[in-house]
Amino acid sequence: MRATVSDERFPRQRSLRRSADYQQCYRAGARRQGTLATLHVRANGVATPRLGLTASRKVGGAVVRNRLKRWTRESFRRWPRRGELPAADLVVHFKPAAAAATHAELAGELTRLWSRLVDERPGHRP
Repeated sequence: MRATVSDERFPRQRSLRRSADYQQCYRAGARRQGTLATLHVRANGVATPRLGLTASRKVGGAVVRNRLKRWTRESFRRWPRRGELPAADLVVHFKPAAAAATHAELAGELTRLWSRLVDERPGHRP
C-alpha cells in the first residue's frame, strides 16, 4: 500500500531551523558514522524527529550540496519506518565522498543509519 500524499510532506516542524539546535546536536548528540555522511542524534522535546542537513564546501559546489540535501529530504520523507524513529534531532552532515555518490547509494546509507537508530531504541524488538 502506498502512503498518502499528506504522509510524504515535509513540513517546517519536521526540520531544524535554529543554529542553536544544530550546535546542541553537534555538542551533546551521539554520532553514527557512514561512508558518505555522519548522523548526529540528540533527543528533543518535540514528539517527532526533526531533520537538519549540513554540507561544507569541501563536498562540492552549491549544485552538488543542494542535490544531496534534496535527495536526503526525499529519502527521509519516503522511508516507510519513519514513524518508528525516536523523538530526536537528526543532523546529517555530508562527507566529501558523497559528491560522487548516486541517489541509490546515498539512500541506502541513510536507510542503514536510520534503521540503526530504530533498532537501538530501548524496548524495540526487531
